[in-house]
Amino acid sequence: MAGKGRDARRPHGELVADVLAVLWEADKPLTAQQVNAILDKGLARTTMATILTRLHEKGTLRRTLSGRSFAYEPVEDAAGLVAGRMRRELESEPRRDLVLKRFVSSLSENDEETLRHLLLAAEDDAE
Repeated sequence: MAGKGRDARRPHGELVADVLAVLWEADKPLTAQQVNAILDKGLARTTMATILTRLHEKGTLRRTLSGRSFAYEPVEDAAGLVAGRMRRELESEPRRDLVLKRFVSSLSENDEETLRHLLLAAEDDAE
């Protein structure tokens, strides 16, 4: 029976994604209580505080004191967060050239063309 209740829970990654979506939409830093109220999922205050604290410890969020609690805001937008994950994955691989080759060969024509334009623009900016 104990396992059955656990299976009914929302996957942790989905909850984190929902929390980040709320923070990206906000025009100011939010407290755990505010995020919890916006999500309206009936989560315990401590659950939300734990999620926000862990995201802060990972460097995904920054926090400031707001009264007697912390208010949180994202360090980067969604695209920046994904780009950071991609960069860390690439940096952890000794055969970066092979990883990049496989990545580029798996791109759609549109994505490949976008990447070409971005690389050319970056080259122009560097000059």
